[in-house]
Amino acid sequence: MAEELNNTPQLNIDLPEEVADGNYVNLAMLTHSSSEFVIDFLKLMPGMRRPSVKSRVILAPEHAKRLLLALQDNVAKYEQRFGRIKNTDGAGGNTMPFSFGNAADA
Repeated sequence: MAEELNNTPQLNIDLPEEVADGNYVNLAMLTHSSSEFVIDFLKLMPGMRRPSVKSRVILAPEHAKRLLLALQDNVAKYEQRFGRIKNTDGAGGNTMPFSFGNAADA
């Protein structure tokens, strides 16, 4: 088994500083066609009329499935270490974390 790990090719990536800083997002919107999945990552803050898209990722269906499996694996590992993550949005996950509204109303 240790020999198998040593034979795994290493991926040497370039991470530019402006990308390494990351973007805070708290909402993702997904859509798809027969050939691709599109994930828009948004930042939604109280009082904002419209959330702003911070990043858009376009994936082939095969890569979307790999992402799903990797997220499931990582969430399971996280929950083993830190405890269950509460789903505060309900079963469907379609509830917004707070209401949209006029900044003057906030």
